[in-house]
Amino acid sequence: MAKRKTAFVCSDCGADYAKWQGQCSSCTAWNTLSQLSVDSVQRQGYAGELSPKSLLGDVSVERSSRISSGLAELDRVLGGGMVTGSAILLSGNPGAGKSTLLLQVLCGVAETQKALYITGEESLAQVASRATRLGLPSDKAEVMAETHVERILSTWTENPPALCVIDSIQAMYSDSAESSPGSVGQVRESAAALIRQAKQTGTVLVMVGHVTKDGNLAGPRILEHMIDTFIMFDDETDSRFRTLRSSKNRFGAVNEVGIFAMTERGMREVANPSAIFLSRATEISPGSVVMVVWEGSRPLLVEVQALVDESVLGNPRRVAVGFEGNRLAMLLAVLHRHGGLQVSDQDVFVNAVGGIRIIETSSDLALLLAIVSSFRDRVLPSDLVVFGEVGLSGEIRPVANGQERLNEAAKHGFKLAIVPKGNAPKKPIAGMDIIGVTKLAEALAAI
Repeated sequence: MAKRKTAFVCSDCGADYAKWQGQCSSCTAWNTLSQLSVDSVQRQGYAGELSPKSLLGDVSVERSSRISSGLAELDRVLGGGMVTGSAILLSGNPGAGKSTLLLQVLCGVAETQKALYITGEESLAQVASRATRLGLPSDKAEVMAETHVERILSTWTENPPALCVIDSIQAMYSDSAESSPGSVGQVRESAAALIRQAKQTGTVLVMVGHVTKDGNLAGPRILEHMIDTFIMFDDETDSRFRTLRSSKNRFGAVNEVGIFAMTERGMREVANPSAIFLSRATEISPGSVVMVVWEGSRPLLVEVQALVDESVLGNPRRVAVGFEGNRLAMLLAVLHRHGGLQVSDQDVFVNAVGGIRIIETSSDLALLLAIVSSFRDRVLPSDLVVFGEVGLSGEIRPVANGQERLNEAAKHGFKLAIVPKGNAPKKPIAGMDIIGVTKLAEALAAI
């Protein structure tokens, strides 16, 4: 019999070691090594036919065919639809709506093409009950409760589907790895076998992935390299709105965002996300202003709120919900140095209304103006919109797609805008007064 040996594999980078150690030497992560049993087999030389070389210019480029998911927001995140033969990984917190969304997509695709839903965590009765509760057409959708990869591939080969959903990859196991389901070796081998089958048959493979307590994708880091598209629900489970964001896409733009609403009839796409984030109170309070952020390929109008209050602690609090905490601390230092406003003895709380997470720097100017409004207890105009990046020397830098941001604001009835001077349009926009600024002091003087 072949001898068996034990290796310790890092779940983040995939590096293996002969013995356990607390820190991975390759990626410097702590406590990520897990034990894995490997067969020591004798490696043989290559005995097949050599693949011929080709010039890159001679390779035929064919436009990838896509399958519509039936949801415009999901198609937007995927770059226009699901590419045949691609591997898509969907992740998110428990209860975010991953299974609900994929069941809706599968039942819609099954009306015109063959679709297969493989569940490894729920029974078929539970899946059927969800489909009935959501009112989905389930007459043509095929379901299968199986966790053994080799059995799945056998069924898959007999009659290849156009769409195959695996819920979830952490529940699958393969005979090629001896560890338990969910381990580094099993996730890697199971995903590799399923992706290989999808490429050979031209099937769209959608796999559900678990997350860790930190909100990151569970399992080996190599899983993100193997797939073609990685999308994740970036949401708070106590909100009825779900934000779907793509962080990797070989067939489209990354950081594309889709907005969904969780209802009794399942996930419903939000056609006008700006209307959600602009549901402001009848009476505007100090510390509130609307900014225009660019998410993926479209602008979004989001209200930013700030609360500045006298601190009773020796170390004032800095709380950022929807923003990066380190950037908030940097902007407060810029406000003190170049705006002449001292808030070192004040608690500062900032929040992006609607639960959306802001990752671009165009929100800097709006964030500072909201803080000043709360600190001075002065209400900003309700028809004011602000965007712009703030540098360490107090300069206001222009941002991308300035014209499109202003057009979106004008469409929603905003009549006043404070923007970087580099983003001020050459031709005036009807009904909107645009103030271009180059320094933080100019923006503070404008309000």
